[in-house]
Amino acid sequence: MRRFVIGSARNLIESSRQKYQFERSILSSPYRFLSSSPAADSPSSSSSSSSTMAHPVSLNTINPKVIECEYAVRGEIVTLAQILYCNIGNPQSLGQQPITFFREVLALCDHPAILDKSETQGLFSADSIERAWQILDQIPGRATGAYSHSQGIKGLRDTIAAGIEARDGFPADPNDIFLTDGASPAVHMMMQLLIRSEKDGILCPIPQYPLYSASIALHGGTLVPYYLDEATGWGLEVSELKKQLETSRSKGITVRALVVINPGNPTGQVLAEENQKAIVEFCKQEGLVLLADEVYQENVYVPEKKFHSFKKVSRSMGYGEKDIALVSFQSVSKGYYGECGKRGGYMEVTGFGADVREQIYKVASVNLCSNISGQILASLVMSPPKVGDESYESYSAERDGILSSLARRAKTLEDAFSKLEGVTCNKAEGAMYLFPRIDLPEKAIKAAEAAKKAPDAYYCQRLLAATGIVFVPGSGFGQVPGTWHFRCTILPQEEKIPAIVTRLTDFHKSFMDEFRG
Repeated sequence: MRRFVIGSARNLIESSRQKYQFERSILSSPYRFLSSSPAADSPSSSSSSSSTMAHPVSLNTINPKVIECEYAVRGEIVTLAQILYCNIGNPQSLGQQPITFFREVLALCDHPAILDKSETQGLFSADSIERAWQILDQIPGRATGAYSHSQGIKGLRDTIAAGIEARDGFPADPNDIFLTDGASPAVHMMMQLLIRSEKDGILCPIPQYPLYSASIALHGGTLVPYYLDEATGWGLEVSELKKQLETSRSKGITVRALVVINPGNPTGQVLAEENQKAIVEFCKQEGLVLLADEVYQENVYVPEKKFHSFKKVSRSMGYGEKDIALVSFQSVSKGYYGECGKRGGYMEVTGFGADVREQIYKVASVNLCSNISGQILASLVMSPPKVGDESYESYSAERDGILSSLARRAKTLEDAFSKLEGVTCNKAEGAMYLFPRIDLPEKAIKAAEAAKKAPDAYYCQRLLAATGIVFVPGSGFGQVPGTWHFRCTILPQEEKIPAIVTRLTDFHKSFMDEFRG
């Protein structure tokens, strides 16, 4: 069976060689300009000899912004990998178990008829039953299958705001919370709000999570890249931000916002609080909206680093609503919960005027509301069991077990990568990924060019065909030109990591030997 699977992968890879080069780097030029008027086929003249009509939808007649958009983590290599296990940031697909308390509350909310049954007391914890009643009382008609308020159920937003306040030590307003189907729709909503034309730019880290380049492209803006410094553990230097801001302004680009991913994806770094203060000050001085992607806030693996939200940092500096526009994103897909398929998340929007807030609400209303299970999970993530609750000990054991295992897996893979010829790997301080750099032999680079592939994509496809291991090439995330990387999740179950390391090590040696000299 394994031979059949590997053979099928090879056949698919061979047939894909003539496809459009998916892994084209977003950094082939400093900026990406998108046409503000869609290209269209010229109307064909009527002819009695014409026996067929052109299809009404073709690549020439669809929105060019869709063609421009790329999303590497579900790109060509991952498409090929559907015949194999695919280790993207999808924890439960790789064996991670959901948090019991969260699932008990969800089950009870979705089937409230069992709350009054005597058997329920023996099957569910007392605090999950109590929490389910609390949540159901906040939902009109106790109907989890009904639409909610477009920002999300008010009681759940109250809970989330209280959780943010407990985390940061500063007040949070439930009216600032917009519940969304994961963090991605919230990012799209802000790009839709901020981008007016290709002359509007968004500062994004390179490497970056492809959601940002894709959403900027779809909404017709320009990605303004700032490079993280690999030599300093993917450091974010304000001097680099200033340099890229000035360069873009000299080209006629109006930079609207700065995206910061902390902890980093795909790079795994955790920002120091002093660094965050400098970033806040930069945004305040330059009049930029700070878009803070904080979906990995629970995923910090080194004792010398702690997560600090940008909301907390800005408020601790004395900056309030009138000083800085800040949007923070959170999701139920990451952390220790890994509920990707439940599609829950939110954004906290602060520092915008009431008139603009009305426009954000209008955009949210177009989608009616986010799904109710995701809304409930978002409230649970921000308000888990507390000391004294019946579920607290089991909840804590599940949470700590997942996070400590992720830390061990990160270290094992980091060590394994560092032992490979031509590979260097920074420490994974947080998130769910490693982003090693690979120096490929010239022969391998030429072979990739002949196959019309980026060199790191060529390496990843060869790895997939030989081992069934799926990495995403760094060219899909952006990287310093002339360097090559790949992203690897730390999510495969701990007992499977040694086999992955063995397969990877054997393949890498064979690959390097093949193209050496």
